[in-house]
Amino acid sequence: MTFRIDDLHHVQLLIPPGGEAVARSFYSGVLGMAEVVKPPVLAARGGCWFRAGGWEVHLSPVPDFTPATKSHPGVLVRDLDALAATLKSAGHPIEWDPHFPAHRRLYSADGHGNRLEFLEPDRAQINSTGN
Repeated sequence: MTFRIDDLHHVQLLIPPGGEAVARSFYSGVLGMAEVVKPPVLAARGGCWFRAGGWEVHLSPVPDFTPATKSHPGVLVRDLDALAATLKSAGHPIEWDPHFPAHRRLYSADGHGNRLEFLEPDRAQINSTGN
């Protein structure tokens, strides 16, 4: 059997029941992601979907919600400093982490406390190592 994995389509994160407004405020309002219209059969379950660049995040409500504070999507961005300023001004936590090779990165959390990692290639480090 031969197959290949082409790309990431989406990441699913959980939210509390009724948490769509908070999700929209963060993913659309802060990050500027476009909301994707869910198919009717899936829309009936609640939640919301967002898309930007080459990825989607699907947010699904569950009873007894607990935020994902360790597992997370890693999202490549341009201008990590501008994103950090945007997140900070919107009241979201910023945790810089210098331990990922050839990238600058930070962690933050959405309005429900789900962890998100944002990375940007570190051009200076890439140029100095030749990689």
